[in-house]
Amino acid sequence: MKNFMFDLCVGSLVAGAVLAPQCMRGAVSDVAVAAAGKTDAKYLSYPVYEGNDLELSINGKTASFRLWSPEAQAVKLRLYKNGRGGEPIETIDMNKAENGTWTASVTPVPYGKFYTFQVQTAGKWLDETPGIWAKAVGVNGHRAAVIDFSTTNPEGWANDKGPEVKAINDAVIYEMHHRDFSVHPNSGIANKGKFLAMTEEGTLNPMGDKTGIDHLKELGVTHVHILPSYDYNSVDEANLPANQYNWGYDPYNYNSPEGSYSTNPSDPATRVREMKEMVKALHDVGIGVVMDVVYNHTADNDKSNFSLTAPGYFYRHNEDGSYSDASGCGNETASERQMMGDFIVNSVKYWAKEYHIDGFRFDLMAIHDTETMNRVAAALKEINPSIFVYGEGWTAGNSPLPMEARALKENVAKMDGIAVFSDDIRDAVKGHYSNAADRGFATGKPGNEETVKIGIVAATAHPQVDYSKGNNSKFPYASSPSQIINYVSCHDDLTLTDKLAKSMPEASEAERQRAARLAQTIVFTSQGTPFMFAGEEVFRDKKGVHNSYKSPDSINAIDWNLKHLNAEQFNYYKELIALRKAHPAFRMTSADAIASHLKFDKVTTSNLISYSLLDNANGDEWKEIKLIFNGSDEAAEVKLPKGKWAVVARDGQINHTGLLNADGSLQTLPGGKTTVEPRSALILFR
Repeated sequence: MKNFMFDLCVGSLVAGAVLAPQCMRGAVSDVAVAAAGKTDAKYLSYPVYEGNDLELSINGKTASFRLWSPEAQAVKLRLYKNGRGGEPIETIDMNKAENGTWTASVTPVPYGKFYTFQVQTAGKWLDETPGIWAKAVGVNGHRAAVIDFSTTNPEGWANDKGPEVKAINDAVIYEMHHRDFSVHPNSGIANKGKFLAMTEEGTLNPMGDKTGIDHLKELGVTHVHILPSYDYNSVDEANLPANQYNWGYDPYNYNSPEGSYSTNPSDPATRVREMKEMVKALHDVGIGVVMDVVYNHTADNDKSNFSLTAPGYFYRHNEDGSYSDASGCGNETASERQMMGDFIVNSVKYWAKEYHIDGFRFDLMAIHDTETMNRVAAALKEINPSIFVYGEGWTAGNSPLPMEARALKENVAKMDGIAVFSDDIRDAVKGHYSNAADRGFATGKPGNEETVKIGIVAATAHPQVDYSKGNNSKFPYASSPSQIINYVSCHDDLTLTDKLAKSMPEASEAERQRAARLAQTIVFTSQGTPFMFAGEEVFRDKKGVHNSYKSPDSINAIDWNLKHLNAEQFNYYKELIALRKAHPAFRMTSADAIASHLKFDKVTTSNLISYSLLDNANGDEWKEIKLIFNGSDEAAEVKLPKGKWAVVARDGQINHTGLLNADGSLQTLPGGKTTVEPRSALILFR
């Protein structure tokens, strides 16, 4: 991204009077200028503060406060005894300092106290705010807290670290919500809906099947992707018995854990300590933690902490002055502006360092600019080479940010170290996400074969894939398979179970489970990184609800009795994951390697795909792996190359080391004609 020196004289408006112009200079990106238009042009002249001491830093016995609020006429720091209610115990007038900041100091450090900032602008005092950098907060997050973070570290925290991964496609990602995962009465988990739920070992359902963290170990996933865990707006932490539920995509305090997931939301240190305990417990069993982050919008507009600190600056606006809304949630943030971009970068760095987070999923990532996302990836890799970043490569509406600058899936080649979700494989395998009745490859709809192939090669250039026939994408947009996340369902839209029920209403439960197995087999054997939604492995549903972001537990909670009832489904998923982890052929790291080692067979039958992974692909111990997917309602006859083939998956069954005959011998097939059963995968090796 090019930069030029921006020189602008602006007049300040105070109580309706225009004062003398103030001239400021700073480096402004061309993208920031292109996105600003006339309405937001003034923000390009704002001074930038690049220090690392916003908004609270502790130096010995002194607490130093520095708020960035460049248009403020005055700023007050207020100290409180409690996190809610009561009058301030002290009010301090902050002093105007360099680069748009205001400062104050307190000695001794007021540990255990709470604070807010209050900004005066255009002659008006705005509401109090904890600032945008509050790292510990009281109940409902309205006041920031002064705590000693060293006291929040679990035993052994200094040596804690997550799993090492050479590349993101070595990961198997499991998306979950704290409450969904643990709240059901038959989960066997004591701390239901809390961070601590993930620390409990030995939990069982009434039938004696493993639940909680032991379930994750048994399943074999490498990383859990937890839905937003920062402090969000919609749940009243002072009234948790009301049984409120929310996914958490309504950010309030980006740098403090959510209080409703702690055992004591009123104690700022408790939520910090318990989130760290969760991370460490998962790390102790070899599972990394991916944090879902939502920097693209805020829960409120004029009353957000951003607006109460530097009104207007952190957001994009339409030419009439209204909030631009590419998020579909009322506003969108302006990542191209230096202080917003810096906030995003420094925030993820903070979570990675303080909480040992192993990865980040960016909600509606395309609202952000590619330069900021590249800065994010580079900064995190400096902290931990195993950290990875992925996100949604789309927006929910139009944005002033130019298309070429957006972190869209189509622009992912500009973002080395960033991955995007593949809507290609998602919609082609199961049917379009927005049309519940629509079928896909795995449910018998012809015409999706080429788009499934796009998913199999991780949207990279391949001589045997015709992108002109793709349903969603018309060109190979990924430069490497490490830039693609493959999935068929997530928290958004219908669960896979519900999608299959609506698209296959006449099918039996067993037939739908076969379709789910085929769908996930395609995902987990494709190049790129596999991603699954919690509970799919036990055929969990959400009663047909598309958007359950605030639905009750009766909709969202995972019924752990399903693990017993659908044991074959769980075992299939377990073996499928084990197969992928055991064989690097499914985890190639370059587009050239895929083009060289992955060869599709000529197939004219609808709903049938056949291909091979050749020549010990990516150093695999198996010389050749043959994969044949039959999504139709009828058996399909295929021809195998000459030789003896060992069977890994067949007719809805799988064993990652090879299926066995009744006598314990390895199942094999000779070359020549063979049959692939309806809605199933045939996986062979030699």
